[in-house]
Amino acid sequence: MTSRLQQRRDTAANWTSNNPTLATGEIGFETDTKKFKIGDGSTAWTSLAYAYGAAPTLTINAQTGTSYTLASSDVGNLVTASNSGAITITVPPSVFTTGQIVNVQRIAAGSVTFSAGSGVTITSTGATSAAPVLRATNSAATVICTASNTFTIVGDIA
Repeated sequence: MTSRLQQRRDTAANWTSNNPTLATGEIGFETDTKKFKIGDGSTAWTSLAYAYGAAPTLTINAQTGTSYTLASSDVGNLVTASNSGAITITVPPSVFTTGQIVNVQRIAAGSVTFSAGSGVTITSTGATSAAPVLRATNSAATVICTASNTFTIVGDIA
């Protein structure tokens, strides 16, 4: 049987904004993240899982300010929060799809609090308030999109 292998490439932002449906077996490569997905002929780009031949490399997004809003480029990566003062990490609406995750680590003395953007629901266990806080320096948590604008935060939170 004769087959033709088709491949496409673009930046992660362009793939997400255009959200194409790849043909069955078609490869879509993100030139900036070096990640790729393989189409099934019916699933749009943002709903496809990444395919890995080897273990993925974690990108670290170092944040040193007092506030940061998570972005689509943080998916599957680590956001580090480093400030001597309090830091607020906002989980925004309409950026993530179900099943996507973002890891966050506190690497300095400043407390790190998660805040829900407008229309966002955050659930967690271990948190003593509606806004989960990373417990101590070097604590980490994972923000998991469990449904549209709904997130669960698991990890070393108080």
